[in-house]
Amino acid sequence: MRAALAGRYGPPETIRIAEAPDPVPGAGEALIRVHATAITAGDSRIRAGRFPHGFGTVARLGIGLRGPRRPVLGVVFSGVIERLGSAREGSAQFAVGDEVTGMTGARMGAHAELVSVATKRITPKPAGLSHTDAAATLFGGTTALHFLRDRAALGEGQRVLVNGASGSVGSAAVQLAHSMGAVVTGVCSEANRALVASLGAKETIDYAKRPVSILRSNYDLVFDAVGNISRQRGLELLTPNGGLVLAVAGLADTVRAGGRVYAGAAPERSSDFATLLAMTQSGTFNPLTRVLGGLGAIQEAHAIVDSGHKVGNLIVLPQEA
Repeated sequence: MRAALAGRYGPPETIRIAEAPDPVPGAGEALIRVHATAITAGDSRIRAGRFPHGFGTVARLGIGLRGPRRPVLGVVFSGVIERLGSAREGSAQFAVGDEVTGMTGARMGAHAELVSVATKRITPKPAGLSHTDAAATLFGGTTALHFLRDRAALGEGQRVLVNGASGSVGSAAVQLAHSMGAVVTGVCSEANRALVASLGAKETIDYAKRPVSILRSNYDLVFDAVGNISRQRGLELLTPNGGLVLAVAGLADTVRAGGRVYAGAAPERSSDFATLLAMTQSGTFNPLTRVLGGLGAIQEAHAIVDSGHKVGNLIVLPQEA
């Protein structure tokens, strides 16, 4: 199979497209022919060896000292089941030829023509929903859904500030918070204010004119999808019972999370995939899909992520030349 291989930690140019062995599905796994995959901020951090503050040593020990131990990055995919490993409980619901969408977790491997993944990590792709929109839905969607619904228990009428409202996680947070009945303020660039408003933000703030450091409003929830709001600054923006989501937290803030501060990794649950995909299919969730081309466009995708100005979700199509 063709795959995008990350070498030593470095710039986007360290990624090369080359032949790699086809993965073999084990028990309870499915071999998926990948039709669409997302390039995320997490992929960019791993490729560059650029991890949230305090995680550098820990991450390199787990991922690789000089470069990713698993050179095929990518955690989000949408495609077609090509082969099934031996059955385990729950895997019999799928068959060869099924169109499915899912996430691979720490195994990564989605930036390739084929990926092997546990069937508990996949869900049927709704008929009529494109592979590109399906793949674009999950990364930001699962993160935002976890923090808003499961951790913060966001309620109707609550005031929410989303920092980084035009990115993958931030745009999902704006839409999901709005769908839960919250009053959303989105922080973004001037160029993206109309877009963020169209996603459900009642108010938008141009960070160049009103940086978060000078805001004084009290919010029931502050959702930082960028990683540039400190714990102290975030807490200063809250009502007495408000909550702070640090979606890109450093090691210290992750360890100290608790009470009103939420941090850590979001789980990858097939039930959440199904919820989000149904919203995309119905038109109530916009994944902001941008398709760049085949695997050869993956360096460009990483460069866009590195620029810090990515809007929505970047998708490449491994089956295209």
